[in-house]
Parts: sequence; structure tokens; C-alpha cells
Amino acid sequence: MSALNWQKSSYSGEAANCVYVAATGDGTIKLRESDTPDTILTTTPDSLRALILGAKAGEFDRLAS
Repeated sequence: MSALNWQKSSYSGEAANCVYVAATGDGTIKLRESDTPDTILTTTPDSLRALILGAKAGEFDRLAS
């Protein structure tokens, strides 16, 4: 497996708790959290897009209470 080009949001700045994202050659998306970089989640662009749109729309707000 070739090395992944991990990127973090420019909004993170120098913050320690960041989510990193990498695109793979097979079209999937890899996600990892800076505190546990060996734990990597794999998803598709469509699924990640749905998650982001749902979060922006507040669909998961009730989970915090």
C-alpha cells in the first residue's frame, strides 16, 4: 500500500484534536483522529458527504443530549 497523503482542515490551525482525511487510489476515503492515528476508518465519498451534510443540517444534534 502506498503512503497516504493525510490532510487536516485549515480551520484546525495548531489544534491538537484534529481529524485527518486521505483519498486512496481505489476511490475510498480514509479518516483518522490525531490522538489515535493507528485507528483508521474507511468510507466512500458519498457516505462522507451524507455525514457532513447531516451534521451541518443538525440531524445529529439530539445525540448529544
